[in-house]
Amino acid sequence: MEAHGAGYRRVFLLAFCVAGIWSAYIYQGVLQETLSTKQFGPDGKRFAHLSFLNLAQSVVCLIWSYIMIKIWSNGSSGGAPWSTYWSAGITNTIGPAMGIEALKYISYPAQVLAKSSKMIPVMLMGSLVYGIRYTLPEYVCTLLVAGGVSTFALLKTSSKTTSKLAHPNAPLGYGLCCLNLAFDGFTNATQDSLTARYPKTIAWDIMLGMNLWGAIYNMVFMFGWPRGSGYEAVQFCKHHPEAAWDIFLYCLCGALGQNFIFLTISRFGSLANTTITTTRKFVSIVVSSLLSGNPLSTKQWGSVVMVFSGLSYQIYLKWRRLQRLQKKRKPM
Repeated sequence: MEAHGAGYRRVFLLAFCVAGIWSAYIYQGVLQETLSTKQFGPDGKRFAHLSFLNLAQSVVCLIWSYIMIKIWSNGSSGGAPWSTYWSAGITNTIGPAMGIEALKYISYPAQVLAKSSKMIPVMLMGSLVYGIRYTLPEYVCTLLVAGGVSTFALLKTSSKTTSKLAHPNAPLGYGLCCLNLAFDGFTNATQDSLTARYPKTIAWDIMLGMNLWGAIYNMVFMFGWPRGSGYEAVQFCKHHPEAAWDIFLYCLCGALGQNFIFLTISRFGSLANTTITTTRKFVSIVVSSLLSGNPLSTKQWGSVVMVFSGLSYQIYLKWRRLQRLQKKRKPM
């Protein structure tokens, strides 16, 4: 009976993690799309300073991670010093800013698809720079993702979706997403290096260090001179309180989502987290199409299915690899 009870608790916890990640990030996506396309107030002004979202997100996550460390930390030290995050903080500031700015030029579903193709630059860098040899199934995954994103980009976007964009420009939008992926790759590699050098580093330490530097860089960029864009963003929020409320909820969703991601990785592993976040992206596209009025054509839906088929196959390959490793570790 105890084994059954433990099994039920584990299933309930997994369902809780799935619900938390999906609800936090899907709603955050809705808010992100709203802030990038909505015309606020009787004057119909758009919120043009989308980079301000990164500053607000960094400040909220910085405070949140500090509180979590004070609540859950047992007082142990030995994690990576905060000063070591300065370089990753730069790329973690520039990369997401480019991803958000892309929403001025391409639709939210297009941005989600483009940002889902992270494996393409990883494999290109791995094979060209480091001489890594990949298997045929891995190349199949990459071709499915690359083919789906490329087809979606080449297909004509509906006039209803285009009319919501501030400055429709597909090449520029996809270019910003590519740069976002490149900077994210450097950020992830730096985080892995830090956790390898400082094994006692916990997730909250990383969250605090990254957002500390992110808040500093964004503050300098947006408020470092008299006519910085941050002042205009604050004035916009004063005149349009509904935009300020959306920004606060956006940041809160990001902080809560990080909580559920850390919980999922600690209890169920990174593979489970990858599966949950990948399916969340697909649901985000469906929600955007249904709720935000971004209709996709049949061919575009085919491109979406192609991309997520490649991502699902990649998850399956990781699961197979994990199963083989577990079998090798079992004593004879």
